[in-house]
This record gives sequence, structure tokens and C-alpha cells, in this order.
Amino acid sequence: MNATCPECAATITMPADTLASEIIVCPDCGAELEVISLDPPTLALAPEVEEDWGE
Repeated sequence: MNATCPECAATITMPADTLASEIIVCPDCGAELEVISLDPPTLALAPEVEEDWGE
């Protein structure tokens, strides 16, 4: 299963057991990507996790 990195346009081969909402790392640019869809394979930049600093 192949998808395209939205950051650098590299082709990423995803393992067959990849799940939707899983976070993967682009081997070319190192961007953290979220698997949006498996059919067709679609990736998006993973949302940044913000610290809540105890709020």
C-alpha cells in the first residue's frame, strides 16, 4: 500500500497492517503523518500535541 507524503511528496510504502488514524513517520523528511484513509491510502500532517500545563 503506497501513499504520498503531503510535506515532501515522497512515496511511502505503508505496511499491510496499517490502521486508520495511525501516526507514521516519513522516511525522507521525518514529518509525522496521520493515516486519514486506507482506501485510497491518504496521509495528512499529524496534528501538533499541545501541552496543557495543568490547565
